Amino acid sequence: MTALYPPSNHLPGSALPPFTPHAISVSLPTWADNVGYEEGEKRIFDVMVSGYPRFFIHSSIGKLARICEQKFGASNEQCLLYPSKKIADRCRSFILDRASLASTPTHARLVQYHICPEDTPSPSSQPTVELHIVLFPTDAWSIAKQFWQHTGLGISSRLADYCLSLLSPESPNSPVLSPTSTRAPFKALNKHYSVKRAPQSPSFGSALPPSSSPQDVLSKDQSTYLEERYGRNLPVSAGSYAKRAMRRRIAGVLVRDNWEDCPQGPCAGAHDVEVGPSHRGVRDVTEDDVYLFSTGMSAIWNSHQLVQGARPPAKSVCFGFPYTDTLKVLQKWGPGCHFFGHGFDSDIDTLETIIKQELSANPSALPIAALFVELPSNPLLHSANISLLRALADKYDFLIVIDETVGNLVNVDVLQHADIVVSSLSKIFSGDANAMGGSLILNPQGRHYATLKAYMSTNYEDTYFDEDAIFMERNSRNFIQRIHIINENALAVCEYLRSRSVSGGTSIPSPAIKEVFYPKYVTPETYLSFKLPEGGFGGLFSLTFTSFAASKAFFDNMPFQKGPSLGTNFTLACPYTVLAHYLELEWAAEYGVEEGLVRISVGMEEREGLLEGFKVALRAAEAAT
Repeated sequence: MTALYPPSNHLPGSALPPFTPHAISVSLPTWADNVGYEEGEKRIFDVMVSGYPRFFIHSSIGKLARICEQKFGASNEQCLLYPSKKIADRCRSFILDRASLASTPTHARLVQYHICPEDTPSPSSQPTVELHIVLFPTDAWSIAKQFWQHTGLGISSRLADYCLSLLSPESPNSPVLSPTSTRAPFKALNKHYSVKRAPQSPSFGSALPPSSSPQDVLSKDQSTYLEERYGRNLPVSAGSYAKRAMRRRIAGVLVRDNWEDCPQGPCAGAHDVEVGPSHRGVRDVTEDDVYLFSTGMSAIWNSHQLVQGARPPAKSVCFGFPYTDTLKVLQKWGPGCHFFGHGFDSDIDTLETIIKQELSANPSALPIAALFVELPSNPLLHSANISLLRALADKYDFLIVIDETVGNLVNVDVLQHADIVVSSLSKIFSGDANAMGGSLILNPQGRHYATLKAYMSTNYEDTYFDEDAIFMERNSRNFIQRIHIINENALAVCEYLRSRSVSGGTSIPSPAIKEVFYPKYVTPETYLSFKLPEGGFGGLFSLTFTSFAASKAFFDNMPFQKGPSLGTNFTLACPYTVLAHYLELEWAAEYGVEEGLVRISVGMEEREGLLEGFKVALRAAEAAT
């Protein structure tokens, strides 16, 4: 079982997990710290050494960008770094198109940088890297960063480290800082983890990194030890084996999931490993139907590109209140989307009415290209009626794309209802919060499978950095066991909290909790219709409170880690609406996402300790009510 982190590690701005060079979360332990983050308060940004990678520039990426700006940039130019020319081209097109729409035309240019090991005889045993640089005027930064954030296609911090090692090998004893930022996090139009006013110029290299406390400074040897000891690392040459192992794991075709390592890489990725029929509930699924991406959002963005490329042009549908960047992707690329933020059954009737109107106006056109839905949704854990949606999709010939990140493949069986399933592997599939990744699966029984497969065969490019894949594969080996533990922990916590909530019918005089959003209580019949027999209700839930004071008191007094992300092996909480919708609170509230909502991802801690921690928080909330 995972032990609770001691309170001394709950420092604002510190990496989550602690002592993790490639951590993907950051500690924001009080409500005021989260508001301070959104407001761009100096006291927060001066101590931040980590953040979610699509919103926070890792120090290694910032350092590499500064080198590229100095080497290739003109005066007043900044850059973003991508792993392929195709992606860089898309970024440049996005900058030009969005600037034109805003009546602020600009320019952008690309540089291909082939990085070879310095001062080594040629040919070198170290693989070289092709880095693709998008250079643009400083005043176009606000547009350029949207592409980085929404798509998740930028280079990873591990790839940046590797590039830096080729450019300037470090001596064995030189210090290595844990992730630090050389600029403020992105201030994006969707406001997710954004800043209302940035305390520094929006440049990768415009400010010095914050000073680090002793706990955030590691020697090169210490950093390598921690990566290999807790990441159980393998040589980068094992990347292809790691990716194959993950694709088989996600496809559900491994007869026995071998956790051992062969000389070339993970045994589960070996060519002669035994595979059988998939247990994903769909006949003929194989590892070749699974595609890996560098982040969960890049899987979602690419699924939308797949829909737009393989089907006739038409609007998409966003069904239910989604993770914020999913909606932005559907709105900013392609013909746009219809948004049904509640995801009720009645919305399905409204959708059919819209489809009929579209067909009446233009009978030869495809009315809807695809419907995107999370099962269940984040943060309200609502499960849309996928059976009705599937019937509608078959009737009017549109695709269904399901995001199973929150439900996960151990708990729910959604592939049979979808044409495409996407997931963020950065969450519970990894658990360790030290690597990013995403996946996309095609349903071979889907009506348009052949068309989708042909598009992917022509257009898919593997830009998932091998070292990131190696860590992700090793993290994922025990994900089934971890999910079962987390399922049980979350159920115990939610049963306790709901027993003292208004929605649970509590008899206590002044309850603090208004509602517990958890699949067992929110649209339970729908969730149970696709829950696997051995599956649970997952590890994510949200709470609303009877007063704003109770929300803040509960959050501030939780003795757990607090920061963005979910699906970690340790319990992680955040005031979700503050972080995700700070400048659109009224809009979010229209769909039931209240300002005081607290989202909690339950971890693997010892259950009695977990319950005691929530009791402490609840006592504080009830006292504040």
